[in-house]
Amino acid sequence: MKAVRFFGHKDVRVVNDLEKPVPKGDEVLLKIGGAGVCHSDLHIIDEGTVVGTVFTLGHENAGWVEEIGENVEGYKKGDAVLVYGPWGCGHCKPCQQSKENYCDHQSEQAYGGGLGLDGGMAEYMLVPSSRLLVPIFDLDPIIAAPLTDAALTPYSAIKRSLPKLMPDEFVVVIGVGGLGHVALQILREISGAAIIACDVTEDKLNFAKELGAAFTINSKDADAAEQIQKITGIKKAKVVIDFVGATSTIDLGTKVVSLDGDLTIVGLGGGHYQYSMNVLPFGVSMTNPYWGSRTELMEVVGLARQKKIHIEIEKHKLDDANEVYDRMRQGKIKGRAVLIP
Repeated sequence: MKAVRFFGHKDVRVVNDLEKPVPKGDEVLLKIGGAGVCHSDLHIIDEGTVVGTVFTLGHENAGWVEEIGENVEGYKKGDAVLVYGPWGCGHCKPCQQSKENYCDHQSEQAYGGGLGLDGGMAEYMLVPSSRLLVPIFDLDPIIAAPLTDAALTPYSAIKRSLPKLMPDEFVVVIGVGGLGHVALQILREISGAAIIACDVTEDKLNFAKELGAAFTINSKDADAAEQIQKITGIKKAKVVIDFVGATSTIDLGTKVVSLDGDLTIVGLGGGHYQYSMNVLPFGVSMTNPYWGSRTELMEVVGLARQKKIHIEIEKHKLDDANEVYDRMRQGKIKGRAVLIP
């Protein structure tokens, strides 16, 4: 079996000699249709956020049921499914609420397939429990794979602020990349707020307009905050969602978020914020959500099946994994890259 394996710091290799797994109990073996390539992979590969283990990369996975263990119910060979990405213990209160992204035991175990355990950048993937599968019905697994993160993560972040995203308010989206370009579509479909999109390149800003942004701002501009405030007026933006997470973007968010607003930092850019009562407006909630729940992934599938969201993808072979990661480091991926066995 061919797979893209992580062997250690900056050491990713495509291997051809892995054994095809055999499911038992509640395990399910998938024939992979597509595996999304995510910036989180680069944190593993380049920064060593997962150490001391060798595993197959890929945490955005979709495919078809190939074999099932003897205890699996409700699935059969050929069913098209997504793999819910964050794997919890399955037993604690958050897991019972479908929020395995906030499992009580997260600090004691790998985060999931492709994040310390074997993921889906392979011809086949062994999923440890059928509870981690979400049916996609008539969706193409190749196109649907990035829904598990690139759509679920922004959807969950937006949903927690939905009561504030009224038609008389503004929402600022910083970063129109793999997650940000989906966030714009979700906001367009489920919220009433006027969307202001920020990025550092004109092609991304033009892309944002195509996806529903009412206004675009180049966040490299020294007066980016002032430009945003000219749009929002004195009330500023009720919600700011930062898909970059660098110090500069966090700083921009603090300048444009309104009183009693939400400043949501999704991006893993390694930024820092020095709290000051005189800088952050009163009542602001600053949060750093992680992924989303399994039931929210079902809702994302609903949006995709209704054709309300679409993830821009590039298709690549497993053998091209290192080349794709290099292009991602250079910021040359538009939307999401998907590896296809």
